[in-house]
Amino acid sequence: MRTVDDSLFTDTPDGVALVGSRCADCGAHTFPRQGGCPRCTGDSMQDVPLARTGTLWSFTVQGFRPKPPYAGPPEFEPYGVGYVELPEQVIVEARLTESDPDRLWIGMPMVLELVPFRTDDAGTPVLTFAFAPAREEGR
Repeated sequence: MRTVDDSLFTDTPDGVALVGSRCADCGAHTFPRQGGCPRCTGDSMQDVPLARTGTLWSFTVQGFRPKPPYAGPPEFEPYGVGYVELPEQVIVEARLTESDPDRLWIGMPMVLELVPFRTDDAGTPVLTFAFAPAREEGR
């Protein structure tokens, strides 16, 4: 498996998780990981796996192609982008697997997935992270 940045991920018993930081002094979490705490300015940051599930905090649909180097594959389709609140940790900005705004809502349960981002020069798929709706039920 090839990812956009292996330092973003760790294996857990429940599957791949994002790696964040937790301040040993004040308990603040960050993503991506950081060497210093944005809350208390301490430097006692520890790497921690972040929760694989959370709730959709806010979202939009990206209707135009991002600028390089983030453009992704040549065939562009609109995609969802959102903030997912990981319980008692941090709010993560991420791509969403759902792009229909009528199928997304604030507070929707979400789960982390690895999804194709692009193909490298050798033809190997490169994966990135995204959050998917945890269930398909209505509001």
